[in-house]
Amino acid sequence: MRRSLRQVQQHGPGASSLPPKGPPALGKSKSSPALLSSNSKKRKAPVTETRSDASSSEYDDYPASDPELPKKKRKIVPPKGKNGQKNGNVQISQQLFGTKTVASEVSPCQLPRRIHHVDYHRPLLLDNRKGRANLLGWFDSVSSRRSMPWRKAWIDPRQHADDPVLLRRELERRAYEVWISEIMLQQTRVAVVIDYWNRWMDSWPTIHELAAATPDDVLAAWRGLGYYSRATRIHEASKLVCKDPATKGLLPSAVDELVAKVPGVGRYTAGAISAIVFGKAAPMVDGNVLRVLSRQLGLLGNVKTDKSVIDLLWAAADGLVKAVAQDSDDEEKSSDTEERISDRPGRWGQALMELGSTVCTPKPDCAACPISASCRAYNEGLQLASRSGLAPKDIHTDSKLNPPLDIEDACGFCTPFEEIAQDGEDKDDDFAPTSKKNVSKNKDGPGTRKQATLSAFFTQSNESKKATASTPTELTSAGLATAVNHARKFPVKIIKKAVKEQETIVCAIRRSDGRYLIHRRPQKGLLAGLWEFPSWIVPEDHERTAPADKRAAELYASGVLDPSLKRKPSTHPKLRYAGKLGSVPWLFSHLKLTMHVFLFELECSKGEFNTLPSADDRWSGSVEEESMGTGMRKCWSLVQEANGD
Repeated sequence: MRRSLRQVQQHGPGASSLPPKGPPALGKSKSSPALLSSNSKKRKAPVTETRSDASSSEYDDYPASDPELPKKKRKIVPPKGKNGQKNGNVQISQQLFGTKTVASEVSPCQLPRRIHHVDYHRPLLLDNRKGRANLLGWFDSVSSRRSMPWRKAWIDPRQHADDPVLLRRELERRAYEVWISEIMLQQTRVAVVIDYWNRWMDSWPTIHELAAATPDDVLAAWRGLGYYSRATRIHEASKLVCKDPATKGLLPSAVDELVAKVPGVGRYTAGAISAIVFGKAAPMVDGNVLRVLSRQLGLLGNVKTDKSVIDLLWAAADGLVKAVAQDSDDEEKSSDTEERISDRPGRWGQALMELGSTVCTPKPDCAACPISASCRAYNEGLQLASRSGLAPKDIHTDSKLNPPLDIEDACGFCTPFEEIAQDGEDKDDDFAPTSKKNVSKNKDGPGTRKQATLSAFFTQSNESKKATASTPTELTSAGLATAVNHARKFPVKIIKKAVKEQETIVCAIRRSDGRYLIHRRPQKGLLAGLWEFPSWIVPEDHERTAPADKRAAELYASGVLDPSLKRKPSTHPKLRYAGKLGSVPWLFSHLKLTMHVFLFELECSKGEFNTLPSADDRWSGSVEEESMGTGMRKCWSLVQEANGD
């Protein structure tokens, strides 16, 4: 297997929220921020709020020339170019993760530089049924600890063979429950989701009842969860699934159909529904699973933006779940081509997620891991501990038998592992290999941009150092710490960008009858479709003084009531400034927003200003019941305090 992998790997991969209305005198800024979406025709694309399964970045072709090496037998490789690179990746995945692949002796990883063949990344669990059973057994023992109400027993079609109507009804509801839970869990902690999910199911127990709900009711039920476009997509998708004559309310069972027919469903959510509900061998890969598999495979890569690494881990997950699906407690064996449905794929996918969420966290508890024996990252750490005299000498020694590695045969997926202290002792517990978002654009091409420098291939690590005076007979606590710290390096840590900051002026305009002017946000983008008080993004070059803020608020509020005043500029004669009520800081995942709240009184006769210039504006006599974001609701609290409510 190793030779064929070398043949193909050379061509492997390397790798808005506030309205645009503004005071006329202040709208000429060239540096006005555009993070928050607007109604203007020229605006930046809305912030993506759904979980991304893989980056869409492009990669350069493999370089035409390689370092001069001894002649070898002719190699059959896929053609160069994007199609050739894609085909090469497919071949690597098939040979690494195919269930029909015969496991051979895998070349070990040369430490401390981590030089290795790509076949090193074949998961040990793929050839270890007992290890797979250990993970499933562990999950069965802990699955009820966090009391997730959407975790229920699998519906076995064989038990409903005599009542297809009942089976369809149960599958319809079960698929709906899993779908809602998976969407809610995106970017949200389990403890928070539980109450929301229970309330949601109380309001709309079936997908048909959700489809009949009003958009405002759906947004109101989502209030506080954030990423409100998720709720809108769920609602729209439910209507499509119920109207579709092919589905009639039952979500498809196949991943491809789910992705194609259900808005807002990507391959992760589709895999979860397919595996958990319908028992199909579909991979479920979220951020936690990417971390677990990165360590299991010993794949040191960027799982956030490096498409080649992400695709490889997805392929590994696919191979593993197919192997699990073929495992059977029954005496009767099934063929490799026969699709088996059971509770195993769903349990397996949830087990990987549970492991990543509770044990194999960014700071893992390797001693509690049920599959540490198959974890390449952890085993590398044990090697380093052994060299340091913190573990038995024979705990993991295969790296010492490793023959010299040819540079062209080295793995092209892993990031170079540099600056490691000798004997496996890290200088800094938080050390992580340097990772840049555009690393895949290296001019040398995807096949070589990640491997260690050439000197690494000709500098042999010192294996003949004297052992410590007393070699331990078992793993010491310091040795465990060394192994855990090494595992922590997987996957590559990405330095987070500083969160951008914006300020807005929020105008609460109260009419004489006590009603307030509210504005509906655009249907796409940040806080999509929610209501808010008219708000204006403060340009970066705006003079930040109290008088300047007051003047900006007056001009903006006046322009909302009468757009013609934007051209003058001047304030509305019937609008009275009541004061600044305070500021509300609010943090989004990509933006730190500060909202400065101003109160205005509109002195008018009954019926006046009933018609407003914008179709997205209206008067509300019950602001408390409107669908607003949590940050804007805090602004409303300031208004209530000012009114003595």
